[in-house]
Amino acid sequence: QVVESGGGLVQAGGSLRLSCAASGFTLKDYSIGWSRHAPGKGREGVSIIHFPDGLISYADSVKGRFTIAKDNAKNAVYLQMNNLKPEDTGVYYCAVVYGDPEAVEAMLPELDELADVWGQGTQVTVSN
Repeated sequence: QVVESGGGLVQAGGSLRLSCAASGFTLKDYSIGWSRHAPGKGREGVSIIHFPDGLISYADSVKGRFTIAKDNAKNAVYLQMNNLKPEDTGVYYCAVVYGDPEAVEAMLPELDELADVWGQGTQVTVSN
């Protein structure tokens, strides 16, 4: 399973760091992404990292503000979110994709369909 943490309430312009920790299996062979779900806005894959080679992709909406990183020793993935905006509000889910179905750039917009393991989600709320 994977467990997210680090969500919370922050003012616009602030920062949060989300964590995704795996237990019972290692992340080193998979791709791990973050998907956010917001009421009325649907679901959006915001970032993904391919653990074996570190290849990364970001949604255009978060480029330059969010940074995804992996920690092999801690079997975890992090999402550093800076300069947060109210439109970043949502529940953020960590998702694991087994195998290499596509290149990371192609997986990101299809993350919800491709993911094999999901965390329980962590709420991020950005106020004006």
